[in-house]
Amino acid sequence: MKNLFARLVAAASAAACLALAPPAFADEALYQQFGGEEGLQRIADDLIANSFANPRTAPYFAKASVKRLRVQLAAHFCEQVGGPCKYTGSSMKNVHAPLHIDRAAFNALVENLQAAMDKNQVPFRAQNQLLAALAPMYRDIENPRGAPSVVPLREALPAPDEPEAAAPADAPSTPAAPAAAP
Repeated sequence: MKNLFARLVAAASAAACLALAPPAFADEALYQQFGGEEGLQRIADDLIANSFANPRTAPYFAKASVKRLRVQLAAHFCEQVGGPCKYTGSSMKNVHAPLHIDRAAFNALVENLQAAMDKNQVPFRAQNQLLAALAPMYRDIENPRGAPSVVPLREALPAPDEPEAAAPADAPSTPAAPAAAP
């Protein structure tokens, strides 16, 4: 009976330890190939430095908050490689829409990221895994000038008691001027 009680206590203790242990994350091996949280922060810092130094990407970073950018990039990369971090920033579409990023600038940024990963000795296969996770995001990041805006524009609506003026079919769709009072 004593032996059974000792086993039950040991089992309960082990279960409690497992319950209190930090949760395992998706791909610890991949996360470790990037150097964990510290390595991902170095990669984010190097990507930012490369992007400011590269004339093809520097204009897109001119108004960026470097402090916020480095935190958000590191968290985003960490989440993408299966680490324990959680990206809490805005959507890729909302962040990048006003920048009008074209394909050439997007590709230059990828080159900047590859150089940062090379500098931090991330294995080639691990680099490809991160790039594969990030690649589909180009749809939300690219928005060259002349492309339809992904951020809806707000137009003034007529007052509830003011009727909308009908525009001719061939007229451009601009708000009608208010009618002059008689």
